[in-house]
Amino acid sequence: MAKLFSFLSLLTLSFCCLITGFEPSPLQDFCVADSASSVKVNGMVCKNSSLVEANDFYFSGLHLAGNTTNPAGSKVTPVNVAQVPGLNTLGISLVRVDYAPWGINPPHTHPRATEILTVLEGSLQVGFVTSSPENRLITKVLKKGDVFVFPIGLVHYQRNVGKGNAVAIAALSSQNPGVITIANAVFGSNPAIATDVLAKAFQVDNAVVAQIQSKF
Repeated sequence: MAKLFSFLSLLTLSFCCLITGFEPSPLQDFCVADSASSVKVNGMVCKNSSLVEANDFYFSGLHLAGNTTNPAGSKVTPVNVAQVPGLNTLGISLVRVDYAPWGINPPHTHPRATEILTVLEGSLQVGFVTSSPENRLITKVLKKGDVFVFPIGLVHYQRNVGKGNAVAIAALSSQNPGVITIANAVFGSNPAIATDVLAKAFQVDNAVVAQIQSKF
């Protein structure tokens, strides 16, 4: 009986920890982010509700094409809590992604969000890689009006496979999903990861790693 009680106690504790490990639902209508506050919490401090105004919930500009004249040939325009303070605690954000012909949104992850993407114009090849040990690539070509989901934390990418420009809108399940672009993080860290570490990890010569690092 004692062993059963101990097992049930452990199970209950594990269940409670699982439940409390996620952000609870807001306990107020809204919590507009107070960017002037120096207090640090998991999110941002609430602005005095009597000072809240319509512009705290507003953003204009997603009708404008992003500048894709860069090595990747893409531009991400974010709409998260940094742009819309009213998103604070609401667990959602948005991005517009513009792609030049054959432009890519390089392999990256969102550590705090699942992403659902809708193609507005053009054709995109999209894909994500499952976790180890399978590392299986799930990929599909999307056309205008198609929707695709990238699970939280998994490496994913998009590539414009059409002849013209492409545009997509994506929603993310966090006010601040974060982004880790794999190449930038691995080869462009500050300070740099030791060349011999990366050479061994990628099974290439040190010179190859040094050449890649020089581009970031």
